[in-house]
Amino acid sequence: MNRDPDRPAPPQEVPRAAGPASAGDGRPPADPVLAEIVEGTLASVEMEVETAIARTSRSPMIRDAHDFRVGIHDRRLRKLTGRSYSALVHPVARDFPPETMRPGDVFFHNDVYESEGGIGHLPDLCVTVPVFHDDGAGPEVVAFVQAFGHHDDIGGACPGSMPPSATSVFEEGLMVPPIKLWDRGVPNRAALRIMVRNSRMPDSLAADLDAECSACLMGARRLADLFARYGRAAVERCFDAVLDATTETYRREILARIPDGTYVWEDYAEHDGVDEPRLHRQRITLTKVPDRLIIDFVGTSPQARGPINHCGDYADGNFLKKWLAPVLRNLADTPERMAELDVNEGVVPLIEMRFPEKGTLLTPVFPAPTNARTFVILRLLGVLAGVLAKAVDGYMPADQETIRYTGVFGTGADGRPYLMREVLGGGSGGRHYADGEDTIHVVPDSRNLPTEFTESRFPFIVERLGLAVDSGGAGRYRGGLGYEKHIRMLRDASFMSIADRSILSCWGVKGGRAGASFQVTIDPGGPREREPGGLVEAEPVRAGEVVRIRTTGGGGWGDPLERGADAVLADVRCGKVSRRAAREDYGVPVTGPDDAPRADTAEVERVRAGLRRSRPDDAPFFDRGPGYALLAGGAESAEVDRL
Repeated sequence: MNRDPDRPAPPQEVPRAAGPASAGDGRPPADPVLAEIVEGTLASVEMEVETAIARTSRSPMIRDAHDFRVGIHDRRLRKLTGRSYSALVHPVARDFPPETMRPGDVFFHNDVYESEGGIGHLPDLCVTVPVFHDDGAGPEVVAFVQAFGHHDDIGGACPGSMPPSATSVFEEGLMVPPIKLWDRGVPNRAALRIMVRNSRMPDSLAADLDAECSACLMGARRLADLFARYGRAAVERCFDAVLDATTETYRREILARIPDGTYVWEDYAEHDGVDEPRLHRQRITLTKVPDRLIIDFVGTSPQARGPINHCGDYADGNFLKKWLAPVLRNLADTPERMAELDVNEGVVPLIEMRFPEKGTLLTPVFPAPTNARTFVILRLLGVLAGVLAKAVDGYMPADQETIRYTGVFGTGADGRPYLMREVLGGGSGGRHYADGEDTIHVVPDSRNLPTEFTESRFPFIVERLGLAVDSGGAGRYRGGLGYEKHIRMLRDASFMSIADRSILSCWGVKGGRAGASFQVTIDPGGPREREPGGLVEAEPVRAGEVVRIRTTGGGGWGDPLERGADAVLADVRCGKVSRRAAREDYGVPVTGPDDAPRADTAEVERVRAGLRRSRPDDAPFFDRGPGYALLAGGAESAEVDRL
């Protein structure tokens, strides 16, 4: 990649690791050509299973929003594919030893506290299918295909199974520990009936489960063909080679960029749906030693009464290691190289996790509620990025918040209940080489619901779906913009929201400014205008009223007064930055028409000089935005925000 000569130099480049490595511990080496074939087959099967689910499921969350994931694991429970995160096989193997499994078996679970940390909240239903190979002594388990996704409703206190005011997991829906949902190809109709009976959306739940089970069984057949063609020993050597290559790549290309030492940073969730808004701290003490990273969560706040807890301290943090590891890819040589790096089980040996005692946000005690656990696990992505930014002088992206659930529910004209819920993304953080991306979703391949679909199925009109102007944090490289969506209801309904960052903001770094917060306004400009906040269970909305949703913008990277005036004018021309923000945040007074804005060079220098003089001399390394002071007793930054 050709670098802009005005861009800051990234950390020193390191040699790249080779492809799938041969074993160095006495095992026979994998054939390098076959290793490439096996790795490609795994990726192909993963994609085929996801495509089958997307085409045959029924609920909007699975079929249209694509809020589900597929993973392939070996018989040692190691995740082999790396395009996305997935749940864990550990709880299934714990309760059903592989030697007791038979071809045609399908396992199911969604119980957060029985999932070994792989399931975060009850709407995430998980299907696991073992893969068999027969070397002549009978079929044996050699791998697993697994799918888990966010379903419309699994019971509980409110439609969607995510009650913001829950104080117990018993209010959140039906809990199912690992069970055998299909036995040798025969579905357990009684168990399926219990699950469907507990859902407000029984038809879509039944169809989704059927789609997931069938797709995973298909994937298991594809993998069985791979073993039959090349033999178990050869394929398993290739599995080892794929994971060893990931370990070596991250050790040489990523960990080598982090100076040995200890670094501390923290960030916060702002409310738990039960108590008044306050700072719920998530802290990471990162220690880099030559061969690994030690991530210590001691200092994280006590578990919340409301549903923002996450069960992270199971299986030595196996799920969290793979959830957080994609943040490390930002240290790659180039964006192109970053995109090439998968996250599979190969990253696990490089990360050691240390958890606080039971009773914190990351180590909750049953039956603490967890349905809004995204507040914690999304924040942890930012905390890791922030602590790494301190280690590498800011050469990490600024913050982003790219999951929140918004929707409406009620009774349609046909008298039947409906639930429209979607995961709206937001802007990603500015980077040391480029602006953040607009309206991204942290779940790969997930997306907003198509307007044509929602208007034909639900009683509302989408009057606007676009970018939220000025939502991206100002910076030399601007934060990405969030969504602005306007929904006009045609019938009385209720609005729901599970969203953080409605008070706090996505932080900016190294002189960059924080992005705009999440905001919902009902009946904007009308006689009943109101802002219900981020955690909303059932806000009444009358027919004819508009719900305006503005999602978070990413934080900015670098001093906004160092952003080129031409780039600012381009943002004004595209409607991403207003004229007011161009002057106040970037020091670029804009004249001329909207389609051809202009700026006088001398005037830009004069305004920017004045803005520089008005700044404090000891600004912190991170900018948390104005909401932080509201919850921190007037303090504008935390002690850990300075280098």
